[in-house]
Formats: sequence, C-alpha cells, structure tokens
Amino acid sequence: MKKAFVFLILCLGCSKSSDPGTSTIPTPSTGVTPGGSTGGTTTPSTASEVPSHFKLIYGATKITSDGTYVTIEATGAPDHKSVYYATNSSLYETFSGKTYNGLNFAKNPNSISSGLYTFKIPVKPVAATKVTATSLGAIGISLNGVPFYNQYAGPNQPLTGEMTSFDQYYGHPAPGGKYHYHVEPLYLTTVKKDKMALLGFLLDGFPVYGPWENGKAVTNANLDVLHGHTHATTEFPAGIYHYHITQEDPYINGNGFYGTPGTVSQ
Repeated sequence: MKKAFVFLILCLGCSKSSDPGTSTIPTPSTGVTPGGSTGGTTTPSTASEVPSHFKLIYGATKITSDGTYVTIEATGAPDHKSVYYATNSSLYETFSGKTYNGLNFAKNPNSISSGLYTFKIPVKPVAATKVTATSLGAIGISLNGVPFYNQYAGPNQPLTGEMTSFDQYYGHPAPGGKYHYHVEPLYLTTVKKDKMALLGFLLDGFPVYGPWENGKAVTNANLDVLHGHTHATTEFPAGIYHYHITQEDPYINGNGFYGTPGTVSQ
C-alpha cells in the first residue's frame, strides 16, 4: 500500500502545470539566429498548406495551417500495446521485468484514456531572444500523437522516482489517463522508425530526433544547454536547430525552448 501511494504522488506531478519562467537565451556554438535558414520571417503562406514535415505526425486526427501556425489535433493515446490499456482492449499487453535503464517495472495505478489535444505550433520557428522554460504537461508531440513531457515528475521533482512505471515502450499515463513520454519513445525508435529518425516536434516548432546520430549515440556533451544543436537533417537539408533525445537527464529538452513556444490545450 505504501508503495502504491508513493507512485500516485509522483505520477500526480505529471498532470500539473506551472508557469514558465524566462531567462536570457544561451548562444550555442551552432545556434540558429532569427531570420536564418531555419525559418526567417513568419510571412503567411497559403492558408491550407501544411509543411510536409508536419504531415509525418501520423497519429494526428487533424492537421491544418494558417501559414503562421500549424494546428495539430490528437487523442494522445498510443498506437502501440501497453500494460496500461484496459485488459479488454486489443492494445493491452501484459508486461513485467525490466524497463528503462534496467529498472524493475512497477505499474502505476492509472489507465490510458483518449483525450483531445490541440497543439498550435509555429510553421517557421526561429530562435527566441529569451528562453521560455518548459512547463509540466505536454511540451511537444511525437509522430504517433503521444505528447512529450519534460524531465520532471512534478515541480522540481526528479524523474528518477517514477521511471520504474514506464511500460514496455517507455511511456506511462498520468492521473486522468494522459499517456506520455518523458524519455525515448521506444516504439518509434525500434518499430516504426529507428534511433536516428525524426520523432516529433516541441511547441516551438523545432524538431526532435532520436538518441543516435551518424550511427553513434548522442550524449549531452554533443548538445547545448537546451539539448540541441544545428546541422542539416534528412527532413531539413538546409540545416535546422533540433533537439535530441539522450539517455541522460534532461532526456528530451534542457532548460527551456530554443524558439518561442506555441500553445497546447489538453
């Protein structure tokens, strides 16, 4: 009983929100400047035009664009199996043994439920002059429509306390059933895509890539304080600032967004 109570307290933090702070943006060694090749101005394009890279979010139920922002709707429920689905669901799969970082799995008391997320993300992201801190809750969207969360289990609470509750694909639901990834979305990096692939986007419009690059594991030492760097990728041959998922804290994102974040309702 005591163990279940601890899990409930830790997982409750996933569903709370906090006000983002601001600070002066760092200058990464390979940073993108406003108006550079990764975005330039936000002059609206054709209202119905959705950039091809956003169309890769196959888990979205609807994607539209007004030329300045792309609006992405999704249920947030994963398309892969999980021990957190109801036992009568076709996506239910029992799981025990080892989870993230070799930890012994311990199921939290929550179950997956479909929701309605609406992400409003800049079509042409540019570097911000001030860093906006990530808040608890959704900070971006993965290709299968599952939200990315930051590196905290709750306000200033380390994620390590709830890693044991990550399922077979390294996600878990918060109270209310909101499933999400804090770390590598294993289904995308091993089943749908690979460890070097584009995995989604944060709210500022900059892409998130897997934990490998050029066949090697990415470490925090390869990235700036916001957990990214700039160079050409398959989807952005002209070069773009992008985040990488790593095995080390902060896992997906560092001390805030590189660009100015859009919004999410959830």
